[in-house]
Amino acid sequence: MYRYFGELLSRSAGSALASGCVDSALPVSSSLMRVRRYTGAADKPDDPNFFKMVEGFYDRGAAIVEDKLVEDLKTRESSEQKRQRVRGILRIIKPCNHVLSVSFPIKRDNGEWEVVEGYRAQHSQHRTPCKGGIRYSTDVSVDEVKALASLMTYKCAVVNVPFGGAKAGVKINHRNYS
Repeated sequence: MYRYFGELLSRSAGSALASGCVDSALPVSSSLMRVRRYTGAADKPDDPNFFKMVEGFYDRGAAIVEDKLVEDLKTRESSEQKRQRVRGILRIIKPCNHVLSVSFPIKRDNGEWEVVEGYRAQHSQHRTPCKGGIRYSTDVSVDEVKALASLMTYKCAVVNVPFGGAKAGVKINHRNYS
């Protein structure tokens, strides 16, 4: 299902770019024709976080390909049963399977102890093993790690790499440590 979902998205995106109607087939913010300025966007109270944006784009992509997935489903079920099956699978794919949050102490060179936070999200284990790296930054959050894990799943599905998506993050500035 993942690979097929990725193929449909990449096919529809490619045909939309070739025909020049980018805004009608793709989400507005992914349009290649539009330039956005994000300075001060975090100060706005209605600005969604990264994870909510990824979920929103997933919902829009699922709505675009749902009819095609129902049409291409090869079972003897009625069309309503097929639609319910596709919607169920798309609901199963959407959330992260596992999110782990850890805090661990480290001893600095000067003898002080410091507690560092870390996160690990595995979005999908339908195609194992899970693929993803570690992000080291003082701005890492659980939502960001979940969003990046989700994007890794979709990226692997689009290019037909047999991995689920995962990502880790450590809330630390590595330049301050030996």
